[in-house]
Amino acid sequence: MADLTHLRLERPSEGVALLTLDNPAMRNAMSDEMTSSWVAAIDELAADPSLRAVVVTGAGSAFCSGGNTSWIAGEPDASVDRLRSRMMPFYRAWLSIRRLEVPTIAAVNGHAIGAGLCLALACDIRYAASGARMGLPFNKLGMHAGMAGTWLLPDVVGPAHARDLLLTGRVVEADEALRLGMVSRVVEPKAFLDDVLATAAGIAATAPIASRLTKIALADGGHADFEAALQWEALAQPITLATADLQEGIAAAQEKRVPQFRGR
Repeated sequence: MADLTHLRLERPSEGVALLTLDNPAMRNAMSDEMTSSWVAAIDELAADPSLRAVVVTGAGSAFCSGGNTSWIAGEPDASVDRLRSRMMPFYRAWLSIRRLEVPTIAAVNGHAIGAGLCLALACDIRYAASGARMGLPFNKLGMHAGMAGTWLLPDVVGPAHARDLLLTGRVVEADEALRLGMVSRVVEPKAFLDDVLATAAGIAATAPIASRLTKIALADGGHADFEAALQWEALAQPITLATADLQEGIAAAQEKRVPQFRGR
């Protein structure tokens, strides 16, 4: 396991990885050390054939307060080219979670702001603890959104809500985030992480090949059109029909037992 700073990587159950942003004193801002650790952790998980689901959460009261932009304020005379050369690797580092072929869940335990919300939006599913607040207040700070916020937010909440949130810069409570479709469920804090990890364990127990192909099918807004969906499914479904997991799933249903999928 990689030596990580400001980040914890744990295995709470079979097939499930838990990544915890761990710099609560800075509200889990994306420090240089955390960013390097994140890349190392994602590389490790991407190479793990036993991985079935990933949960991302924050230590303490915040999920992630965003990028550590003190270096921007500290370089008022920096050129656009210099700033771009720093921002692009930062974006790619944190969005590398999208490389993972297994389902990813953002467990938004507290405030998720700016790049912190972008990280959550880059995950496949988002659950929030009641009391969490989320927003992309970039314009209020005098800057354009970054880390693919102008792509990720419309993809999740739709263009109308994205325009509202990005142009006003307002931060929303968990219940409004649920109404907007930004999160799929709001859970009381006491049971929050246990609830999310149980959901992840349930995902990990599904057939791995079917799960990965479904994630690919739904990526980047899904298929281009109806015909593209039919063409994809006419290939992807037969792939799963030819697996031993399919036979196990049918046998388990007939025998009224929990299936034991092996990813083959």
